[in-house]
Amino acid sequence: MKNWITIFVLLAIVSCKKKVEKINPTREDITESIYASGSIKSLNQYQAFVTVNGIIDEVFIEEGDLIKKGEAILSISNKAQKLNAENARQASEFADYTANKGKLRDAELNKDLMLNKMKSDSSLYQRQMNLWNQQVGTKVELEQRELAYQSSKSAYFSSVVKYDDLKRQLNFNSSQSKRNMKISNEMEDDFTLRSEIDGKVYSILKNKGEIVGIQTPIAIIGDANQFVLEMQVDEYDIIHVLPGLKVLVSLDSYKGEVFEAVVSKIYPIMNERSKSFLVEAKFVQFPKVVYPNVSFEANIVLQTEKNALLIPRNYMLNDSTVVKSNGDKVTVKTGLKDFKMIQILAGVTQEDELIKPGQ
Repeated sequence: MKNWITIFVLLAIVSCKKKVEKINPTREDITESIYASGSIKSLNQYQAFVTVNGIIDEVFIEEGDLIKKGEAILSISNKAQKLNAENARQASEFADYTANKGKLRDAELNKDLMLNKMKSDSSLYQRQMNLWNQQVGTKVELEQRELAYQSSKSAYFSSVVKYDDLKRQLNFNSSQSKRNMKISNEMEDDFTLRSEIDGKVYSILKNKGEIVGIQTPIAIIGDANQFVLEMQVDEYDIIHVLPGLKVLVSLDSYKGEVFEAVVSKIYPIMNERSKSFLVEAKFVQFPKVVYPNVSFEANIVLQTEKNALLIPRNYMLNDSTVVKSNGDKVTVKTGLKDFKMIQILAGVTQEDELIKPGQ
């Protein structure tokens, strides 16, 4: 029992001798900022997808290659489509208007022949009519001439219709076959995946011989030299973020270094899952080497105050009250704050001694 009493007395003595921590407000610069985290993306970075299902026949590029817009990335096996394209090409050549001008010329000659025959029969009919008026010849001869004229007239008009129909048909067939060939060529081109931009191949996600579908990402491509910082900003802070604000960026790849960037774009819709907004920034001070998908932490600078009167935030009670060394509680007016310090605008001076609340 005596031992327990001794221990209690010793603890009481130590507690009484514990020194109360005191501070005075200090004059320093303070920056109010919003914390954000994210990852670096290549400018115009995108995932490339094929538009048809199939098996990769050939991969034309490697990771790290520079690529031009329209350059082939890979091809999908398409033997059947190649045959269809060849059939369409042959059909187009067969139906080409120029290749069928002989048919049209033949129809035109027949039309001219029918016109000449109609003119001849018309002349003979008119002559027979004049003779009949002079009471020369028979009624039968007149009727035969009239019948011949009417027949050749009908044949001529028929040849005109046939000529026009043939010309229209040849034009239609030629135009249709060219469209079919174009469609076939475009379908064949669907089996070749091409780059949408001038850039760099950062990743090839599939290899030759693998089965791919239209929902399967094939490659990641982006700009080779320009990068953007994609940050997630909390919904409570987004109203303070504006284009042009300075951003201080820390990269795990560059320990101890801080790079300057500037807010370039704010996406105007919130991610409902994370309750955050996507904000983009561009480097002002560029690191020597940058790779896509590298993570970073950032502070978006809202305001900076030079030579401000500051105290540690843990010396504040409810962010509005401080405790002096004599125990008096004083309500203060505050200004800028960061994660450690807070600016005092009114209520205490640099000469006042403060203690932590609860000491």
